[in-house]
Amino acid sequence: MRSKSISNKQKIFSWLEGLGLLAWGTLLLKYSFTGQYKLLIHPNYFSLVLGSGIVLIILGTIKVKSILNNKLQKNSEHISLFPPGLGSSLLLLVAIAGLIIPPKILTSQTALKRGVGDLPLTTIQPQAFRTATKPEERSLIEWIRTINAYPEPDAYSGQPANITGFVLHLPELPDNYIMLSRFVITCCAVDAYPIGIPVKLDASRSNYPVDSWLTVEGIAIAETLPVKDRIETNAITEKRSVVIEAKAIETIPTPADPYSYR
Repeated sequence: MRSKSISNKQKIFSWLEGLGLLAWGTLLLKYSFTGQYKLLIHPNYFSLVLGSGIVLIILGTIKVKSILNNKLQKNSEHISLFPPGLGSSLLLLVAIAGLIIPPKILTSQTALKRGVGDLPLTTIQPQAFRTATKPEERSLIEWIRTINAYPEPDAYSGQPANITGFVLHLPELPDNYIMLSRFVITCCAVDAYPIGIPVKLDASRSNYPVDSWLTVEGIAIAETLPVKDRIETNAITEKRSVVIEAKAIETIPTPADPYSYR
């Protein structure tokens, strides 16, 4: 009776391992085929994760076949932080949750927590950046890189702009200003950081809800704006900044590829 009980437990643990491998392989393949990887990782890693999904499916299939054919090997004793089967159960549950719950894009709340109010950013290394792109053809990240490479706001006055991003309402800015922002991914969504540029409106920003996506056409101007002090949380200082004075604004659906990449 004792040996039979142990055998049954081993079989249950093996099923959990096999199903866990299959579930994670299926999850990775699903993200690949649906394009949802774009919400999670840098495109440089797409092929790596796709290959990992295929390998996990193969390993899971082999494991399940060995169970069905009663070819399980007795597990050797090893040290584990979790009771037997718990780790496999957790991995299986997480994979199932991933299959049911779609990944979501980062929002304005995350941008505020990660410091978008400190923009224009200086986190991008500008020394190696060169661009011959016309001002009206620059993306949002190209505008930020260009400004950081030569942070003299008056130098950009009068340049045309055509940029796309999501809306942020910074409390320190006047009511007719929004921050048009995007997240930049270097590896995955965990290390994503926000970039953004102030946009001057001809009406109240209440017409443009937070997290809505806009394409803004306008002209670059230089203005002095209030910004939060990095050291004193409640302190407000003034900073000369490049601002896009909006001439035309179009509300657009959330892009399938909402992030910029480094």
